[in-house]
Amino acid sequence: MTRFKKLRALVAVASMSAAFGAFGADIDMNANANDVAISGYDPVAYFSDSEATKGSEEYTATYKNAIYHFSSAENRDLFRAAPSSYAPQYGGYCAFGVTMEKKFDVDPEAWRIVDNKLYLNLNKDVQKRWLTDVPGYIANANDIWPDIKTVEASAL
Repeated sequence: MTRFKKLRALVAVASMSAAFGAFGADIDMNANANDVAISGYDPVAYFSDSEATKGSEEYTATYKNAIYHFSSAENRDLFRAAPSSYAPQYGGYCAFGVTMEKKFDVDPEAWRIVDNKLYLNLNKDVQKRWLTDVPGYIANANDIWPDIKTVEASAL
């Protein structure tokens, strides 16, 4: 391979890597390797149905480069109209974990709506602890989140 062809191949690989990296979920969003948020659960259903409901790949929307799944076109459209009203707090990371300056993954079944905002927890055991002082933990997490939201979870 000539030096020019090697350079062109290197530039092409670097460009593709940069392009793929540019489309990943924002650093402050908890999403899986495929950029799917809340393990594919419908964020609107927590509010409208008062339950954790698995979404479908048929109905999707993006917010902060994370992909959300919905159980219906209606829920998807509601989300698109006001994503910050339905997206979980702290980018979908565990609300209790944020109080410990950590970004923990969540169990979509461990959730609570407080003051019309969706909060998720690592699991139901952690949620039991979080429920002992919800206002205090939310106030604490709200103070901490701005300092950790742009830090990789693995660095905390």
